[in-house]
Amino acid sequence: MSETVSGVVKTERRLNGQALLITIDRPERRNAFDGATARALEAAIDEYEADDELRVAVLTGAGPTFSAGQDLKAAAVGDMGASERRGGFGVMAVPPEKPLIAAVEGDALAGGLELCLACDLVVATDATRMGIPEAARALVAMGGGLFRLPKRIPYNIAMELALTGKSLPAEEFHRMGFVNRVVPAGQAVEAALELAADIVKSGPLAVSASKAIVRRSYEWTDEEAWAKQMEFARPAIESDDTQEGIRAFIEKREPQWKGR
Repeated sequence: MSETVSGVVKTERRLNGQALLITIDRPERRNAFDGATARALEAAIDEYEADDELRVAVLTGAGPTFSAGQDLKAAAVGDMGASERRGGFGVMAVPPEKPLIAAVEGDALAGGLELCLACDLVVATDATRMGIPEAARALVAMGGGLFRLPKRIPYNIAMELALTGKSLPAEEFHRMGFVNRVVPAGQAVEAALELAADIVKSGPLAVSASKAIVRRSYEWTDEEAWAKQMEFARPAIESDDTQEGIRAFIEKREPQWKGR
């Protein structure tokens, strides 16, 4: 396991160097985001994207809180938690092309929930509450919560959360399909890494293609999807890995992926 520290964001390689654990490391500010934290997370996401050995990333927060969202003290002096290229919190506008798993300890409210919405999979604890409380404070959730949440949970529930500002326990979000796993407090990272290990077993090109197609599926009609999916699927299905997967199945052994 190797570790690097970049100010307020820490990265560690796990699963034999195939997974990147990214930790927001501002527990004294409940892992809230100012500009420096957003830029540090963007740099960590860029590191993840650029390294072919890294297949999946897990995003978590140091201490008992996942993230409190925007650092309001920083915002009061004009220091917003955004980076130039990836946008809010250094990930919201341009998430990575490879899978990103949120490992949520404590609550995920406001920007904390919107950070989860920038991830592909979510692991939370039985003590976690989630919501977008901005309207109750005369604010508007502008980190993707108002247009991403209705795509991940039923419309009327998303609308209730948006208009009332109330939160729900992670178990409810699990029942609605937004949270993949609910685990006891203190076990979110471990459970997220177990989920990451399952992803690592799959072909890397197929994983990237599958994520790309699923993410864009909301934008396509069925008629469009038949043709447009091939832009992402073709490089995977024409790869050496596809032939290796077929051989491994026939030979009843574990495949050896090369990512090409």
